[in-house]
Amino acid sequence: MNLQNYQIKSEKIKEQYLQEKRNNPEKFQRKIDISWSIWMFGIEPLEESVKRVKNAGVNYIEFNGDQHFPKIGLNAEEVLSLQDKYDIKASGCIGLFSPANDLSSNDPYVQKRAVEYIKNQVEFTHKIGGHYMVIVPSAVGRPSPLDTAEFHRSVKALKLCEKFFKENGIKAAIEPIRADEVSLIHTVQEAIKYLDAVGSEYINSINGDIFHMLLSEKHVGEAVLNCGERLINLHLADSNRDALGRGVIDLDTVIMASYLVGMNQEKRFLTFEPLGPNPNPYVLSNEKGNTQILDSLVNDSVAYFKEREAYVRNL
Repeated sequence: MNLQNYQIKSEKIKEQYLQEKRNNPEKFQRKIDISWSIWMFGIEPLEESVKRVKNAGVNYIEFNGDQHFPKIGLNAEEVLSLQDKYDIKASGCIGLFSPANDLSSNDPYVQKRAVEYIKNQVEFTHKIGGHYMVIVPSAVGRPSPLDTAEFHRSVKALKLCEKFFKENGIKAAIEPIRADEVSLIHTVQEAIKYLDAVGSEYINSINGDIFHMLLSEKHVGEAVLNCGERLINLHLADSNRDALGRGVIDLDTVIMASYLVGMNQEKRFLTFEPLGPNPNPYVLSNEKGNTQILDSLVNDSVAYFKEREAYVRNL
């Protein structure tokens, strides 16, 4: 029986995974570090979010990117205290870029806010022991381009932030996002082109997202491989942006591709972020979520991932 095209690509990744595992078994001894992006939990008390993640067996958290102004967002001392109390660490921070802090804006005052926001967020990420900050080159929730110069403006503005990442030892991770949400950078290849245009060793990483890859790339597993060593974090959600296992994404292939690019190394993460189908998911950050639904979302996702990772590791 002939395989479908996507199945042929998945089989090639499986063959590559098995071959590499036979040739270099030491590369596969360490499991992948998993993390959860808690900004999606909204305005509930921070300790509730931390406790939920830890109880599900996750040892890293991707914290909210809410450092728009001093003393407005999360408090670093509180975060560190909760990390110590629950024996959990920071993977990194999610950058939240709206039309009000848009790197690609044609309004210089908006760009100035974006640069100041990145500075604040990078310094916070360093304080709480995180390793990366997710950068979105244009505003989320604004899929229509402002003009033809967005790419140029965004690159120029992000270059101004190089010193923040250098001084704090934090990696800037560019995230490709589906065209329904943003006007710039929808694919891995576009992210690589953007990073090359920035031209900085301190701004040279990718934050992938398998939901966006499913919609924007030819094959999710191939997209992960195309990121290569630049991939520092990979967001996880199923095809319907729900908990893993509730859709049709081929998670086994995602896990195999992740191991092939070294995502089981220290300071690299697979981070759960099942946000639902919203074209502007930032609305979640300002709402009070349903505790029972969130608990189920976390527990189901983590259990399913661990089940599939165990299967892949035993192949």
